[in-house]
Amino acid sequence: MRGYCLAFDSANIKFLKSCFLFFFCILFSVFYNIDLCSSVNPALVLPLKTQVIPPESVRRSPDKLPFRHNISLTVSLTVGTPPQNVTMVIDTGSELSWLHCNTSQNSSSSSSSSTFNPVRSSSYSPIPCSSSTCTDQTRDFPIRPSCDSNQFCHATLSYADASSSEGNLATDTFYIGNSGIPNVVFGCMDSIFSSNNEEDSKNTGLMGMNRGSLSFVSQMGFPKFSYCISEYDFSGLLLLGDANFSWLAPLNYTPLIEMSTPLPYFDRVAYTVQLEGIKVAHKLLPIPESVFEPDHTGAGQTMVDSGTQFTFLLGPAYTALRDHFLNQTAGSLRLYEDPNFVFQGAMDLCYRVPTNQTRLPPLPSVTLVFRGAEMTVTGDRILYRVPGERRGNDSIHCFTFGNSDLLGVEAFVIGHLHQQNVWMEFDLKKSRIGLAEIRCDLAGQKLGMGL
Repeated sequence: MRGYCLAFDSANIKFLKSCFLFFFCILFSVFYNIDLCSSVNPALVLPLKTQVIPPESVRRSPDKLPFRHNISLTVSLTVGTPPQNVTMVIDTGSELSWLHCNTSQNSSSSSSSSTFNPVRSSSYSPIPCSSSTCTDQTRDFPIRPSCDSNQFCHATLSYADASSSEGNLATDTFYIGNSGIPNVVFGCMDSIFSSNNEEDSKNTGLMGMNRGSLSFVSQMGFPKFSYCISEYDFSGLLLLGDANFSWLAPLNYTPLIEMSTPLPYFDRVAYTVQLEGIKVAHKLLPIPESVFEPDHTGAGQTMVDSGTQFTFLLGPAYTALRDHFLNQTAGSLRLYEDPNFVFQGAMDLCYRVPTNQTRLPPLPSVTLVFRGAEMTVTGDRILYRVPGERRGNDSIHCFTFGNSDLLGVEAFVIGHLHQQNVWMEFDLKKSRIGLAEIRCDLAGQKLGMGL
């Protein structure tokens, strides 16, 4: 089974001026205590392009939920001195960025993006375990770092499939376009246990984009970032900075939920919003509001996660949505009745569709109602054709909302499939997420990307 990987290429030359302007205004603000950045609208736009990879090659940081998925957002950039090519999965559900490190003296990493060689980088520097970065800024890591035999800050990442990675926290220079950003903190993982090393070698690592102090976006100091994914060919764009475009419709904002007190099941650095209801065919389902509220342990938060493909709902909400959607489609779709088939372990509502049927019948829309904003899912984003699954002359299509309870996950998670053709703005300064429906392929064209 193969899937698609969304790759952010390096910025085009036309965007380097805005990138330079951003870093100039940041430096000016630091030294002269004058805020120029908000007025000059420094924004760097990176295009999304399609690349085919096996889904097993994408590793999720355990900073957040260990869902498997077939489509991932990746960025291609360079790291180190001299620069080495790397490919990193963009994940708004994770904090620590990390690279698979190869410390061999003879490695030719400059020609490969599968590993990063710190030995070849004169700007690479491991972080001592006595530093405040190791002792204070890692407070939201699932597993707190320790000291290795050289007194360096040693991080351990564990996965739900029993795989793991270990290595030191370090700093090095990361390049966006031709602009170098020194002293970016990341994990240099030189010990990785995996049951599929061949496939895992296709990506170098992961770029954490959540609200933690060591996430990539926090370290860069961007007050906002946005992305927009097309539903047609999975092209799109990533924008770092403000999005003041006259052609962009006004955004509807939903506030981020803050939690000052640590709770066992609440991720304080995730992009958490308040889900208030679910509509099917524009009719609000009779689900009690209490179902969407986190409990006293923090279980039940709603997270927006670019590292997850599909959307997962806690049991009571999922059951209500599943039952209503099943009733709505009873006369137009043939149910796949196999209790032993549960796609990705959480999606148990599937249908049989003749392989010679080129289009699905009209499907009822599903709308997620947030505080102050809504996200409506329609068309092909409602059902997903499972690759490689056929029953006679029928293909298998599954409902793209899954049951979190079947995964043992105590949260609602909004995946990036349902964010297609939606401008998604993450406003860190004002603690909110903005949404607006838009043709993302046309947005890319307006920005000169030719998507």
